[in-house]
Amino acid sequence: MNPEPTKQSLSIPVAIIVAGALIAFGIYWSGRTNTLAPTAKNTGSAQQASLDSIKPVQPTDHVLGDPKAKVVIVEYSDTECPFCKQFHNTMNQIVTAYKGQVSWVFRHFPVHSKSINEGNALECAAELGGNDMFWKYTAEVFNQTASNDTLDQAVLPQIALTLGLDVTKFNACVASKKYDAKITRDRNDVVAAGAQGTPYSVIFAGGEKIPITQGALPYDAMKNIIDTVLKNS
Repeated sequence: MNPEPTKQSLSIPVAIIVAGALIAFGIYWSGRTNTLAPTAKNTGSAQQASLDSIKPVQPTDHVLGDPKAKVVIVEYSDTECPFCKQFHNTMNQIVTAYKGQVSWVFRHFPVHSKSINEGNALECAAELGGNDMFWKYTAEVFNQTASNDTLDQAVLPQIALTLGLDVTKFNACVASKKYDAKITRDRNDVVAAGAQGTPYSVIFAGGEKIPITQGALPYDAMKNIIDTVLKNS
């Protein structure tokens, strides 16, 4: 099959529905994104950036839902971002509503000073308890933080204890900072793709990558986008 017609039948309708969603909700969406401070790496325009750095599902990814679902949403998130906290709830609703059709991948995009340490905590929870534990632990971190670098880091092992993890091993894992490189790699990949703030998501469907750059879209807007993707893919 020629890839060009597929791109026209999928990307263009999605672009239209995204624009329509923004108008319908009447919200200034840049205010729904934690914006990066300008750096040498992120001052390029979105038009100049490429999505080549955004990879499909990897063995090291944390996936909620079927990794082979028709629609895979890769989100780059920050546990101290208030908009990511809102979008986390939205995505939970989406995966539940589209069970078997949509899956969700969490990757790191730290923009706050505590986010890399918290990212290590998320990864260590997964190391000790598996994929399900990753999602449980992440949800609890979002539940307990008021965002914008306000979470007391002493809470991290408390959450691990509450969820039944070995706290001694958990603390040793977090202190080792063994996942710093993975977290930084995620961040570099999404900045290379032109992301200007958190959350930043990319939809994988029909062999295409479709960026959702408007940040924390609400459930109805995401539903409109997903319905369009499913219809056209």
